[in-house]
Amino acid sequence: MKIPRRSTLRAALVTSVAVSALLLAGCSSANSSDDSAGSGSTAASGGAWSYEDATGTTVKVDHTPKRVVVLNDLAISFIEYGLKPVGTFGQLTMAKDARFTDLDTDGITQLGEAYGDIDLEELAALKPDLVVTSVYPTDEKGTLDTTQPGYGFKDMAQQKQIQAIAPVVQVKWGGKGEDVIEKITDLAESLGAKESTVEKAEKRFDTAADELEKVAKDTDLSVVSMYADGDGAYVTRPADEPTLQMYTSYGVDFVNPKPKGFYWGIYSWENAGQISGDVILLSQQGYQVADLEKQPTFADNAALQAGQVHSWTFPALDYVSQAEYMQKLAGWLEDSKKLS
Repeated sequence: MKIPRRSTLRAALVTSVAVSALLLAGCSSANSSDDSAGSGSTAASGGAWSYEDATGTTVKVDHTPKRVVVLNDLAISFIEYGLKPVGTFGQLTMAKDARFTDLDTDGITQLGEAYGDIDLEELAALKPDLVVTSVYPTDEKGTLDTTQPGYGFKDMAQQKQIQAIAPVVQVKWGGKGEDVIEKITDLAESLGAKESTVEKAEKRFDTAADELEKVAKDTDLSVVSMYADGDGAYVTRPADEPTLQMYTSYGVDFVNPKPKGFYWGIYSWENAGQISGDVILLSQQGYQVADLEKQPTFADNAALQAGQVHSWTFPALDYVSQAEYMQKLAGWLEDSKKLS
């Protein structure tokens, strides 16, 4: 069994946030009646809110933000924790993103149809208190390039336009998966997510992690996480993707791509026959199974022929989303056979 990681930290965090809020607000006990981003929370209620993001920027708001616009990867986590963003943006729309299928998205405005496509007028009309996005490292050391825009923003010019509408917080999407989950969870709690909701989700996560660890040990299968399009196949380097890093720590054997590079090992279709593994996790974006079967150099891939290909939905880094995906992955591994 894994030892719960957050109980003591959460207690300290909530206490710290509450005390800071009282000091900053002059011990005000006023409450906001707008619960767009979350309801029922008393932590930092009515007080000033501040947050130091991954770039080292401290964002301050004179009240706990309630009208929050969030990158889709993070919006999922907020919803799972009982918060309701007023808007979202990202690579996929909510309608096209399988991760939103069973979530309540009523009242959430879709700001654009693709990456970098953010309707600024519509954003301003939402009157957001805060915009939340992520930032990816540029190398295996976790380096952040603060001269580049946050994820989901077209360029720095667009980011500055967004910052003129509302302050922007950036969450680091890199390093150890459990660390990223804790950062996102802490942010959600500071915005009003209930402690009881988080604790319930964490217990479910721990159970799923234990199950995945056991199945990974019993089955001893190799797994490939990949994206593919007309230019070739992109195999994820597990150490550079927080979720895969976390699954690796639980014993899942992810294939490391041979081509060098950060995050991706890129194979041209001429070289795609070099990709091997017992199970494939295929990105929900790009080529799907029928497309892979049309590639002469990949059609005879053992996992593809065995039907051991499953959707890599890029599960959000929160306790609920990860528990759900780990349970699926454990089931897929149990139903798969050794091919290599």
